[in-house]
Amino acid sequence: MTPVVRAWRGAIAALALIVCAAPAWSQSPAPEDGARDVEFLPRTAFHMSAEHLSGDDPRYVWEADFGGELDIVDYGLGRFTFEANYQVVLGEEIRSFDPNQGNYILAGLGSVRFGATEVAGVLYHQSRHLADRPKDLAVDWNMLGGRARRRFQYRDASIETRADLRGVFMKSFVDYTWELDAGARSDVQVHPGVGLLLAGNVRRLGVDGSQNRGDQTGFRVEGGVRLEGRAGAIELFVSAERRIDPFPMEFGTDRWVTAGFRLLSRSSGR
Repeated sequence: MTPVVRAWRGAIAALALIVCAAPAWSQSPAPEDGARDVEFLPRTAFHMSAEHLSGDDPRYVWEADFGGELDIVDYGLGRFTFEANYQVVLGEEIRSFDPNQGNYILAGLGSVRFGATEVAGVLYHQSRHLADRPKDLAVDWNMLGGRARRRFQYRDASIETRADLRGVFMKSFVDYTWELDAGARSDVQVHPGVGLLLAGNVRRLGVDGSQNRGDQTGFRVEGGVRLEGRAGAIELFVSAERRIDPFPMEFGTDRWVTAGFRLLSRSSGR
């Protein structure tokens, strides 16, 4: 059985468990499918973040992230969504703020809603590039898989959960064959316009053995404060992270603690 087939079988099983599981939290009522109208460009959501990375490696000192989501059309039973993200990592090898890599993510999703649960097919692309440094090889991979998302509400706390499972069908340089990326985030309102956040995610990457290593595991745990205004929000956070292959041309892992901020537009639409 090929890795892609194994990934697909795992995706179907994981999505079925999420859809069928009885929730331990009371849920926000979801609109009836019949009450939804077909709508073009109903929702946008954008973010920008920057954080300082602790550690001894001079290549990893700062990181910034820019991206967003755009629902192209909501057809009642689900939606078509486009996602894009750009990440830049800065060190201090050449100068105080020395960008050494830029990484791009592009994804398209088509979903179906099952009450409070949304299940989507995902076409995913990621490419990695060096900044101010020579690079002849392409570093990228394309994946196809599934995503399940669910939101729970309990008093003043909201919890969002997500699980992606994808198989690689085309790649350059990397040894990846499949990926499981699952996470959850809890927001608790403690005062009008003020909230506390706690989030975490785990990544598991399957590999083909060409780099003499086994499957890889990474994680991130984050906590902070959210301040909301009329047009958007700012989040101040600290995190602990174990990142897989932090440098585009090398294989391995690194750990660090970070502190930073995140700016978010107020998500428009439903």
